[in-house]
Amino acid sequence: MVMQAGMVIIGAGECGGRAALALRELGYDGSVTLVGDEPHLPYERPPLSKDAMISDAPEIKAIASDEMLTEKSIRHIHSVQAVGIDRAAHTVRLSDRSVLPYDKLLLATGSTPRRLPMPGLGARCVYLRTFADALAIRSHLSPGNRIAIIGGGFIGLELAAASRKLGAAVTVIEAQPRILMRGVPAEIAEVIHAAHESEGVTVLTGVGIADLADDGAKVRISFADGRSIDADLAVIGIGAVPVTGLAAEAGLTVDNGIAVDGELQTSDPDIFAAGDCCSFPLAVYGGRRVRLEAWRNAQEQGALAARNMLGADEAHAAVPWFWSDQYGLSLQIAGLSDEGKTTVRRDLGDGAFILFHLAEDGRLVSASGIGPGNAVARDIRLAEMLIARRARPAPEALGSQDVKLKSLLAA
Repeated sequence: MVMQAGMVIIGAGECGGRAALALRELGYDGSVTLVGDEPHLPYERPPLSKDAMISDAPEIKAIASDEMLTEKSIRHIHSVQAVGIDRAAHTVRLSDRSVLPYDKLLLATGSTPRRLPMPGLGARCVYLRTFADALAIRSHLSPGNRIAIIGGGFIGLELAAASRKLGAAVTVIEAQPRILMRGVPAEIAEVIHAAHESEGVTVLTGVGIADLADDGAKVRISFADGRSIDADLAVIGIGAVPVTGLAAEAGLTVDNGIAVDGELQTSDPDIFAAGDCCSFPLAVYGGRRVRLEAWRNAQEQGALAARNMLGADEAHAAVPWFWSDQYGLSLQIAGLSDEGKTTVRRDLGDGAFILFHLAEDGRLVSASGIGPGNAVARDIRLAEMLIARRARPAPEALGSQDVKLKSLLAA
């Protein structure tokens, strides 16, 4: 039997799952096949470093149920990998030796944790990417256990917060001068740093690891300055790298991810890429090529890829947005803060504040906020809309609590 060609999606995570559902929502009635290397339904990854860590019975937050996929005639092939693309034949070869024909192909292969390039890593040195990883880490988070987190980024800090909530002793180790060096202003990083220390986390910054030894019972981490600590588990969170091997072997252009245009099309017109695995031009920043590891970006690009696979020719126009929750504090960032040359602060009360970042021409390019609960959510959303419109609000208006951001948007 010859399998019907149609839409094939490699990667059954947030992005790939959303794309499959969007194809049906858009009325496409051809074959839709979703291929994933995990045994699970497509699921959201942000809860892995949050809810899954503190829950007594961690569960996957699935994007769709088996019943929904069946109802929408989406074929979900799980526990296999795509191992080759024949662009001329329009086929994908899977690790189980089956071959899938396609009319259009979406690569939503995501990213994988950056590996620590050191000898001595054993079973007590782990990374967090999958639900299975989360369960393995969760089993160590208990009173009396010592957890070392290598890397002071979002994932590491969220894990630190969850570990403390469960009573484990936590040390965060960051080689850079401060935590959250990438994309988070120093003022906000200081608030997060203080929150962790007040909860009993030891935060070490500006320290290099000279040696790491896992003897099976504990992990000894030795620093360049001669100090050392022991841990029952070392979680390594030093960033992520895009999964591009399949694309590169197929001859697609790779540039800090699978390179796509504004419509998420690769160098092959019948192959698209979206989510963590791709780099793309951001129109709101003059076509600057970026790669985003963000939950909302995966959602938005999955839906956009689906539209463009069906011929919409719609350009990516969304403003980047990131968030993290730790100890009741919510951090939200709209835009890219490194595009700013000047910063204006707006205090919102109860310790909440927003930093507005302006380009040399006065254009608002980013807003970074932190505060309890949802204190900054509404204003960050309004700032996001101002950024999308390439607005040039007066700095004194941005800094004044008496001026509503909504009025700047109306202007």
